[in-house]
Amino acid sequence: MQDAFERIISNYIENRVGQDNDFLDAILANHLKTNLQHLFSNNQFKSAGIGNNAKLTTDKSIRSDVIYWLDKAHNNEHENSFFDLMDAFVIYLNRTCYTGITGYEFHYAYYDTGSSYKRHLDQFKDNQDRAFSMIMYLNEDWKIEDGGQLCIYHKDSEQYVSPTNGSCVFFKSSELEHEVLLSHKPRMSITGWLRTG
Repeated sequence: MQDAFERIISNYIENRVGQDNDFLDAILANHLKTNLQHLFSNNQFKSAGIGNNAKLTTDKSIRSDVIYWLDKAHNNEHENSFFDLMDAFVIYLNRTCYTGITGYEFHYAYYDTGSSYKRHLDQFKDNQDRAFSMIMYLNEDWKIEDGGQLCIYHKDSEQYVSPTNGSCVFFKSSELEHEVLLSHKPRMSITGWLRTG
């Protein structure tokens, strides 16, 4: 587990984007995917919004995924295993990098065929609590022609990340604009933020 944490941190220091291809082990990823699909088939997902609080709006021309917020109060054993992993990562991150993370929030994200999310920044203008963004993917046998890549905009280049099963992407929420390119088949992930407030 700590090897994966260290790979993410090392990649982040080198490239401003931390990555690990096996952050979620295959068994946990499969359980989380099955749970996501069950919730989706039972109409538990909501259209994702843009902005926060009173400024929250829904615009499918900008963002067309649907989401379901994870919560320890659900007492779902697989979500709880995911939270255990995140608790361990936060402890490691705070101990080794002095990041001051005090909490997190995560949701399932489902992009149906033809869905995308235009270029954006994850931190709100009136709230800087989100310190780091994290995305963990739940897609087996994903191919380049399936689309749905995460495009991260660096100052002089673009970085493309395929949403492959069990992999993780980590970056500072206030620094890197990014977008989810058009997906040609259903695309699933757990997306969220490590917070300092």
